[in-house]
Amino acid sequence: MDISAQAVKELREKTGAGVMDCKKALQESAGNVEKAMEALRQKGLAKHSKLAGREVSQGLIESYIHTGGRIGALVEVNCETDFVARTPEFRTLAREVAMQVASMDPSEVGTLDGGSGSGSALLDQEYIRDPRKTIRDLVKEAIGKLGENIQISRFIRYEVGTAGGSQQTDES
Repeated sequence: MDISAQAVKELREKTGAGVMDCKKALQESAGNVEKAMEALRQKGLAKHSKLAGREVSQGLIESYIHTGGRIGALVEVNCETDFVARTPEFRTLAREVAMQVASMDPSEVGTLDGGSGSGSALLDQEYIRDPRKTIRDLVKEAIGKLGENIQISRFIRYEVGTAGGSQQTDES
């Protein structure tokens, strides 16, 4: 099937995947953009399993203060290199995770490999901007786009009027 350059460009903008990966996914899905996006997402998940054991010693700490200043969160998101930590995509991921923590008050980080069973782990939560995804999906998509292992190491959430903050790490 002949795939137009415009279709490849649109898929690339939506997913952040490479040109050839987008073209191949569109060809395999007979031009169906939704199926192509799902195929690229699955490919990103496959990439996650290859990168999972690699050390994450770089990253950043991101903050989010909710409107009105009554709720705030800090998150530490780690990756393999400082180069990736400085990219807009990584910074956006960290910002979205901090917003999720402030909004949903998770009890723990959880693991990328599967559910924690507690039901309130950050990685198990529905993403506040797109309930079709979990935070785990969001992180795995970033791993697929950026090509590095990424982990949410810890977070802390503050709310005015509560004693102390709720601090959680993935060391459980």
